[in-house]
Amino acid sequence: MLARLVDVGRAGISVRRVGGDRAGEIRFTRFLRNPRVTPQEMVAHARARTAGLVEGRHILAIQDTTTLRDDGKLCSLNLHPTIAVDAADGALLGLVDAVFLSRVGGTKRLCAKRPFADKESRRWLDATRAAAGLVAAGAACVTVIADREGDIYDEFACRPAETELLIRAHHDRALEGGGRLYDCMAQVAELGRETIDLPANPGRSARRVTLALRAREITLKRPKRNHPAEAAHLPKSVTLTLVEAREIDPPPSVAPVHWRLLTTHEVTTLAQALLITRFYRQRWTIEQVFRLMKTKGFDIEAVRIAEGGPFENLTTATLIAAIQVLQMVRERDGAAGRPMQDTFDPDDEPALQTICRTLEGSTAKQKNPHPPGSLAYASWICARLGGWTGYYGKPGPIVILHGLQSLRAMLAGWKLRPDV
Repeated sequence: MLARLVDVGRAGISVRRVGGDRAGEIRFTRFLRNPRVTPQEMVAHARARTAGLVEGRHILAIQDTTTLRDDGKLCSLNLHPTIAVDAADGALLGLVDAVFLSRVGGTKRLCAKRPFADKESRRWLDATRAAAGLVAAGAACVTVIADREGDIYDEFACRPAETELLIRAHHDRALEGGGRLYDCMAQVAELGRETIDLPANPGRSARRVTLALRAREITLKRPKRNHPAEAAHLPKSVTLTLVEAREIDPPPSVAPVHWRLLTTHEVTTLAQALLITRFYRQRWTIEQVFRLMKTKGFDIEAVRIAEGGPFENLTTATLIAAIQVLQMVRERDGAAGRPMQDTFDPDDEPALQTICRTLEGSTAKQKNPHPPGSLAYASWICARLGGWTGYYGKPGPIVILHGLQSLRAMLAGWKLRPDV
C-alpha cells in the first residue's frame, strides 16, 4: 500500500487510484475498514523501524499539528505527528508518534476549567514521553522541538528526564524574582550574530537575514490555575535558558524575525547559541511533511472517505509515505550516508544504474556524484526524472515525488522485461 501511495501521489490519492483497478480498490477498501487495522498499529510499526536507526545519535524529535478537515464551524480533524531527525546531519530517520484530534466548536472557551489530562494540549507532553523511548533504543540524546503552541508550563515541568526541550515562547510569562519574559533581555549583551537563509512561507518571501543572538538563564513562575489541587502537583518554578534571535535591519514593511527559544540545554557561548538556532530551524522539516501530504503532493484533504477509522488509516499510511519521500530529499546530498535499502529493494540496484546512465549528461553537474547503492544515488535519479536539470539549486520534495513516481513505473517495466 505504501508503494502504491508513492506511485500515485503526484496526482493526489483516492482509494480507486491507489488500488489501480477494481480488484485493487476493493482490496484496499477492505484493508482500510478492517477493525484490526488501526493508526496506532501503523504508528507502532513505524516507530519500531525508527528506533532501529537512532543508536548513538542525537535525535531531534520534532512535533506539530496540522488540520486535515475543517467544516468552517469550529469542528475539525487534526493530526499531531512527531518525527525523528538526526541533529548532526539533518537526516530524516522516520516517524516517532502520531495522534488524531477531533475538535468540536465551543469547547475552547471551557479549556481553562478542564484538568490538564482532559485538554488537547496534553498531546505535546504525550509526544515528548513517546520520544523519550528513543533513549532506551540507544539514542545518545533526544531534544524535543515545538513551535509556540507547545509553550505549556506542564511540558517544561513534567518532561521525562531522558529528554531535552527546545520550544519557541508564546506567553509573556512571569519570572521568579519579578519581571516578565519578553522584557528580560533588554540589558543582556550580544553573544554574536549569524546570517541564515529564511525559507518562504504563506505571506512571506524567502530572504537572507542576520540575527543577533543573546542568551540568559531564566526561572518561570508556575501560572495560576483554576484547579489549585492540580497546580500543587507542579513545581512552583522551572529554570530554563532563554535564547533570543532578533533580526538586524529588516527590509521596510517586513515583520522582523524574532525568536524567543526556551530550552533545557545550557547556553552560555555563541557556539552553543548557534547550535540552538540550528536545531530550531530543523522544525521546518515537519512543515515539509505536511506540505507533501496536502495539495502539493498526496492531497489527503481531497479524499472523499468519511471521517473515522478508514480515513484515519489512509491518512496514517500517507504520513508514512510522505516521510519516505522526504527521507530521499534530506539525503539528496549524501550527508548521512544512508543506504538505498531505506526506500528501495536491493534487487533494484542494477536497474537504477542502467536508468542513471540514460540521465547523465556530459558536464560534471549532470553526472550522479553519489556512490551506487546509496540513498543519495537514488535521490539524484528521482530528481532528474522529476524535471531537475542538475543546475539552479537543489531539488525539493515535490520534484522528488514526481520523479519517484516515474522511477517506480520504470522499475516495474524492468521486472517485466524477462517475460517480454
